[in-house]
Amino acid sequence: MRTFGAAEHGYDAGMATSDRIAQPWGVRTPYGRGENWPSRTDMFLADGVRAETVERWVPSASVLHSNGDAMDIAVKDGRIVGVCGRTNDRVNRGRLGPKDLYGWQANHAAQRLTEPLIRVDGRLVPTDWDTAMERIARRSRELLDGPGPEAIGFYTSGQLFLEEYYTLGVIAHGAIGTPHVDGNTRLCTATAAEALKESFGSDGQPGSYADVDHADVIALYGHNVAETQTVLWARMLDRLAGANPPGLLCVDPRPTKVAEYATVHLAPLPGSNVALMNALLHELIEHDWIDHDYLAAHTIGFEDLAQQVSGWTPERAADICRLEARQIRQAAELLGAAPRLLSTVLQGFYQSHQATAAAVQVNNVHLLRGMLGKPGCGVMQMNGQPTAQNTRECGADGDLAGFRNYANADHVAELAELWHVSPEDIPHDGPPTHAMRMFELAEQGSLRMLWVSATNPAVSLPELARIRGILARPELFLVVQDIFRTETAELADVVLPAAAWGEKTGAFTNADRTVHLSEKAVEPPGSARPDLDIFLDYARRMDFRDRAGNPLPPWTGAEDAFAAWQRCSAGRPCDYSALTYAKLREGGVQWPCTDEHPDGTERLYTDGHFPTDPDYCETYGKDIADGSTIEEQDYRARDPRGRAIIKAADYAPPHEPPSEQYPLVLITGRTLYHFHTRTKTARAPQLQAAAPEVWAELCPQDAQGAGVSEGDLVEVYSRRGAVRARARITGIRPGVVFLPFHYGYFDDDGEHTRAANELTRTELDPASKQPLFKTAAAAIRLIEHSDGVAPAPTTGASKPYGANVPETVGGERALADHECAEPKGGVAEPVS
Repeated sequence: MRTFGAAEHGYDAGMATSDRIAQPWGVRTPYGRGENWPSRTDMFLADGVRAETVERWVPSASVLHSNGDAMDIAVKDGRIVGVCGRTNDRVNRGRLGPKDLYGWQANHAAQRLTEPLIRVDGRLVPTDWDTAMERIARRSRELLDGPGPEAIGFYTSGQLFLEEYYTLGVIAHGAIGTPHVDGNTRLCTATAAEALKESFGSDGQPGSYADVDHADVIALYGHNVAETQTVLWARMLDRLAGANPPGLLCVDPRPTKVAEYATVHLAPLPGSNVALMNALLHELIEHDWIDHDYLAAHTIGFEDLAQQVSGWTPERAADICRLEARQIRQAAELLGAAPRLLSTVLQGFYQSHQATAAAVQVNNVHLLRGMLGKPGCGVMQMNGQPTAQNTRECGADGDLAGFRNYANADHVAELAELWHVSPEDIPHDGPPTHAMRMFELAEQGSLRMLWVSATNPAVSLPELARIRGILARPELFLVVQDIFRTETAELADVVLPAAAWGEKTGAFTNADRTVHLSEKAVEPPGSARPDLDIFLDYARRMDFRDRAGNPLPPWTGAEDAFAAWQRCSAGRPCDYSALTYAKLREGGVQWPCTDEHPDGTERLYTDGHFPTDPDYCETYGKDIADGSTIEEQDYRARDPRGRAIIKAADYAPPHEPPSEQYPLVLITGRTLYHFHTRTKTARAPQLQAAAPEVWAELCPQDAQGAGVSEGDLVEVYSRRGAVRARARITGIRPGVVFLPFHYGYFDDDGEHTRAANELTRTELDPASKQPLFKTAAAAIRLIEHSDGVAPAPTTGASKPYGANVPETVGGERALADHECAEPKGGVAEPVS
């Protein structure tokens, strides 16, 4: 294991300190277009610990967002005592965000699960590993001997390691033969994967974080990067503070920090994204802001798009989006005149009406402009979780491992040969079972065992009253594998204590395809085990075998599992074949990493060739309007031959628009201080204090209409339920109410009253099957006036509008160190 000393972190007694709750993005290190991003070393250590007294520095990266910030874990007396950013890493150049700096403290929380639990007479009681695992194995055998493989399902996360996902995929698809495997990435970025497949033939982000260094315009569609990926926003802020700053387009109904800095801010009514994108595309074509040579050589489908958007004038879209037509024209000109354009997309598009259709139109902007594969020219269909990319690559989201096509018999046969099983053993008769369908099958009774790992569906899924009822069904055998006793664990038949980040070894891949290695720093508490060890223990107890009689999976540890994944990924778009643990110990590397590209690949599609060949593509695609599958013969008839596919979509109104009874559109989302259901971040004191309770955001007009002022207790309700929260009056667009979705603990009466997903709908995007958390009709009513303020942070999109609200600060316990390198200038790389 490589270890580090204080000097290697650039630590100096003269390092400055700052309150990183109050200043989430840290100090500025400006740089100009095409220059190297200067380094800044961020560090936070426990009280009484100094860098020179740290015994070991163990390499890792962030697991509380998708940015992949590289860091080293400080270890002293067998405990994690802090973190320090890795200055030599391509992703963050030493910077860390608030969740990076403080989140590690959750590892030491007193509430950690330290021993297995089983349900006895309706109560969860402690037990030993043999008893817990044998109970799971016994139930598995009963189901396999009875109704068969499709009685068993696995629901995982975007927070485990690559080796664990691949192992789970082999067990579920190859050993058991169930199609019921998915991750909570279905709620988060399933649309990212689907949009990339539809346009380019395969998953995989075309762009790179380094494109921020070169872009003349950065367009962010439903991506509150300032709060979801704080270090990436720091990179953008540093460009904005330097010479030749980029223009910024922000598409978001909330007044985010991105909106504050934007050249053009569009705040469309949620549910109208396709109308907006069609108008932007209309303007690009109308003004001939397109690359005709690129379109002719590298795409198909332009004529259909041109016809579809021909009637989508800015005036028509403005009426639907409740914007001004001139704003749409300004945004289109910003996109059309940019010499180098970088676009990012996240939940504001993914969790909204016509999700895949809207995200695909962002891809179309880049195809029309010929802006892919060059410095500063890229599109990033962002991830929301640290290892969402690995879930998709390894087949733990239901897809076949290695971005293989379940409808391609040769791909299935190739995977079967790798696993030494029969192709008939691998489910491929139809599309994999998405998460919401799995819960529906459990509700109906055909799925009788559900194994949930590292996620908390009792808080994160839509229409929670229904979900809690499903998870509590006595006919469903529920296994929960986690590090804390979550709301979901409370409903389980067996609870397995897992090792957390820093307590196990494995690789994981961020949103721009950068792979990092996280090495074990400390022992897990009690008898908690790495997720990989738990899955392998299950496989051995079940005596899973390949066709030669060897154990399946055959590996016994993380590095062996990674080597098996290298073989599985070889020759596929996500090729790891030349990427070893030894190479990863030197720093993050972007896939594909092959013999021809031993140092990784900065950008995809630099030659304008896409993985759309029918014999190679990950999918034959779908109709992005209705989700129907495109058959192989129809796909072949289009003859893409390595060209990108431009897919058009007409706008359709949301199925639950605002009404007289429910006049507001409810959207849910995140704050920069918490991650998902706060399983970890609620146990980091600085993060929890910054955003301790749920709140509801309203604009002044809507608040006045309801008789509501800052801090009043209100009830937000929909057709499905109600949530009580303190009101925060912000600059959010009229007609919209926002609730953070992190909060879901039971109150004293055992009722869920703080979970935003009590109100959301069980409706899915037809193509990606991602739930639509941002287009529900809702209303608000005053419960009681208050002299206080909402418990919402003031640092981001929840900044109060005109009210006298104390600023969010962390105080002395949030002081973190930082040291900035002297600017060296220099060119980041040649710009074509």
